[in-house]
Amino acid sequence: MDDAALFEVIRQIKWAGPGKLTQVEVDAVNAVLHPAPSRPFDEARFFTILRASLGPFDQSQVDGFKTVLAATFGAPIAYAAYMLATAWHETAFTMQPVREAYWLSEEWRKQNLRYYPWYGRGYVQLTWEANYIKADAECTAAGMIKAGQLTADPDVAMRPDVAAFIMRHGMDAGWFTAKKMSDYLPSSGPATLAQFTSARRIINGTDKAEKIAGIAMTMQGALG
Repeated sequence: MDDAALFEVIRQIKWAGPGKLTQVEVDAVNAVLHPAPSRPFDEARFFTILRASLGPFDQSQVDGFKTVLAATFGAPIAYAAYMLATAWHETAFTMQPVREAYWLSEEWRKQNLRYYPWYGRGYVQLTWEANYIKADAECTAAGMIKAGQLTADPDVAMRPDVAAFIMRHGMDAGWFTAKKMSDYLPSSGPATLAQFTSARRIINGTDKAEKIAGIAMTMQGALG
């Protein structure tokens, strides 16, 4: 039985009644069907390599790296490396969730962003009400929040563990641009610089693609 047929059977016998599987449920089945190869991880080595390339980190940056690393558990090394590089770039190197146009005021966002209050928040920018509703459902299914908590208070997306979860599942499933990790990155083994460069389309076209790809190569080396 191929994967598509298996998922159709699961949808028909889903314990809560026939219907659509959440992304969390799909990911769980895929993790059993196609487990990512285990890889050694030495935290001290990881941070030593990163500091040599990116400079010293304060405690909030270290905490941010650890939060994102936790969210990448079980992901192929190329996926994990690209999530880390993306978070580093998108948060202006703070490794903490940020608001869209974080250098401007909330009043500016209210007056200038047509999707207010569903503006970008997180390690990557979750925008539009429909995406907050989707993220709320996935975070609820994972037991991270109560149903409706994110849509009632969009700032929940600023919580580091929630932000990292949204980044992981959004990049895996193509929430941000309809492009996803598997479109560009290998499910086993390291990615090339060219593959990481193309993967920028998962988040934001080709903006700073080569710069982020170079950081991803460093992350990949540190993870290996």
